[in-house]
Amino acid sequence: MGGTGPVLDHDHESAPAGILGSELAAALHEAVQETAHRLNAVAAAVYLLAADGTELWAAMIGGSPPSVFTLPCRVALDSPHTSARALAQCGTALLVDPAPQTDPERGEMAYPYTAASVPLAAVGCRFGSLTVLRAEGGNEYSSADREGFERLGDRLATVLAELSARGTAITPGRLPVLVPVFDSDPSAETVGQVPWGVPGVAGSAGLTLLYPLQRLADRLNRATTMEHITGAAEACVMVPFGAQAMALISAAEGRLWVLGHSGESSHLVRELHGSGLQARTPAARAVRGRALFLRGEPGSPPHLRDGPDDKAHAAAYLPLVGTRSVIDLPMSEAEHVVGICWLSFGGPRTFPPEERAVLTMMAGLLGSAVQRVQLSTKRQALAEAIQKRLLPSALAEVPRLTTTARYQPAEVAGAVGGEAGGDWYDVISMLDDLVVLVIGDVEGHTIESAAVMGQLRSAVAAYATEGHRPAALLERTGALLARLGTELLATCCVVALDTNDGVAQVALAGHPAPLLRMRDGTVRTLQAPANVPLGLPIDTPFRTRQYTIPEGAVLMLYSDGLLDRDGDSAAARLDAVGSQAGTELEELADRLLGGSTAHGRRDDTALLLVRYEGTDEGTAPGAGHLHIQRRDLRGVKKSRGFVRDHLYRWGLADMSEDLELVTSEVVTNALIHAGSDVDVRLRAYPDRVRLEVRDADSDPPIPTPYSMSDEGSSRAEHGRGLFLVDALARTWNTSPSGRGKNVWLELDIPNVESRSAVRTLLDR
Repeated sequence: MGGTGPVLDHDHESAPAGILGSELAAALHEAVQETAHRLNAVAAAVYLLAADGTELWAAMIGGSPPSVFTLPCRVALDSPHTSARALAQCGTALLVDPAPQTDPERGEMAYPYTAASVPLAAVGCRFGSLTVLRAEGGNEYSSADREGFERLGDRLATVLAELSARGTAITPGRLPVLVPVFDSDPSAETVGQVPWGVPGVAGSAGLTLLYPLQRLADRLNRATTMEHITGAAEACVMVPFGAQAMALISAAEGRLWVLGHSGESSHLVRELHGSGLQARTPAARAVRGRALFLRGEPGSPPHLRDGPDDKAHAAAYLPLVGTRSVIDLPMSEAEHVVGICWLSFGGPRTFPPEERAVLTMMAGLLGSAVQRVQLSTKRQALAEAIQKRLLPSALAEVPRLTTTARYQPAEVAGAVGGEAGGDWYDVISMLDDLVVLVIGDVEGHTIESAAVMGQLRSAVAAYATEGHRPAALLERTGALLARLGTELLATCCVVALDTNDGVAQVALAGHPAPLLRMRDGTVRTLQAPANVPLGLPIDTPFRTRQYTIPEGAVLMLYSDGLLDRDGDSAAARLDAVGSQAGTELEELADRLLGGSTAHGRRDDTALLLVRYEGTDEGTAPGAGHLHIQRRDLRGVKKSRGFVRDHLYRWGLADMSEDLELVTSEVVTNALIHAGSDVDVRLRAYPDRVRLEVRDADSDPPIPTPYSMSDEGSSRAEHGRGLFLVDALARTWNTSPSGRGKNVWLELDIPNVESRSAVRTLLDR
């Protein structure tokens, strides 16, 4: 087979770099053609050492699609590929049993090809290796096959040595040259039940199979969500191959989780969603790195029957390996499997080698797309978590004020992943019934923006606590920003409100002026000197303007991300939604942030709403507050007692049973799923009672689309109690609140006597 001497130093080239010379191309063509015919192979390839001798590059591949596309373009010398092992061992390398756990007699099918390679070495020089792929069948290479293969390798090595001696550079091109080596299509007899191409026309079946592969690659390149990936898999995999059902399933934390599914897939989703990876199911076995094809033949063992009934159904379980594109690797060194693609067919079915090769390549594309979207989702969640962690954990409770706030990150259509923004808000309670309302915006959408935002928020809170008025507060914060060593600028709005008389001082640093909505629906802009953004040098001191906030008016502070949404001014937007939402802050905030442009939210948005209840205590609601520590096993019981005591005190005992039950469900949900402290607030108005439960989990406590479907409702638990809430409450919703969320609901006071008792209580 030749020696293992030094790699030939090619000093002379008869063709431009990266292009095979005519003599070398002719020799390789003859070799791959004869090798494919002699060994009854579907593809043959010549790998040559790269010019630097560190890799093997495919110089020429002969065969028919799709087999020619399963061979790697470049192979490291220490890789487990047969082409590399043959050269390293200076002998024949085989991969004849890629899936030893499969059992054809039980309806299981392995990968479609077996690989073999011989080294190309002569007269003390190594050139590369000669590789073949054979379709399954007689998998073992007989002694005669090996001897004949080795002779072909020796003959090609001799030819290469002669060409080298005449000055021809034995180096591969930049890309392999693909050549047909068959007069007729060898796959024409094995296309199975699906008519691929035109029988008898060479290459027709393989090229037809590659068309949905190309379409899948194109759609996955544009996919930014798991719904996009599921739709692409349905259109380009499930439908062309005639499957009745499909599911994409991820493997994480030792379990299988359904990412998306289509067709008649309910039975499998019920069985697999949340199942362990150690289960003896075909799906769990496929996650270990081997595609599993079940022909669904009658008499198959029960654990291989893929269907909701006792009938055997053909199925494919394709491991989603993010970066794998070839199949001739020992799977002991398989790459990380991110999940599987499951296909189910209406009955027994064969899987010809060509179909299995294409399905394997499709699984590689799907794996890369799933991996990309999952990573971008985690990145987006991390960025949002960082941003929200820098926001207030909860808004300060201030007498005579009702507050709510929102933060929405930027959401650019077509973008994958995102960064944190720099918007923030705060409510700072001071002595002497003074409260400082703040909203700000650091430019950019980067981690630096979020970091600077956290520094500025801390600075504003510190300067406010020291007693600085709004103008001085902004001047000091701007000077601090200039010393932080960042080039980012920030805008800010500060309102210092005296809750005794409603007098407010407004100071701006290049930020939009706050708005005021009166009880009659009139909207005013609280104009103030614009001043300069924070971080710029100032020539004149910051100036403020003073206003008196009337009783029942709603003050709105916002960042300019709100102006992205429909082109209207913030005042027009508040005027448009205010008459519909009244003065209920939660509903008003939801309506203000409900619209978005067709291109998504280009900027993150912060919103702070404050209703001034006035100094007349008769207009303020009765209120109660309960704090429950995380993992407090008695927290639910405490919340029920808290609600019962306050309702009896307010003369609303007839509402106690329903509201206790609702409180128990919402608090239980928060303690179990948020894993944080929980705040419970109860407020009595003349015509209704309002319950608020706040925790640190930003995910809405509602059933997921999966749990609301037929296959998921029997298994899901998260959010199930809110079906009861929906049945008993007049209205309810969940809203972002600082770092977490606020679940709020309202129940009507049922009768005139109870309403009169509440009015009497509130008038005291």
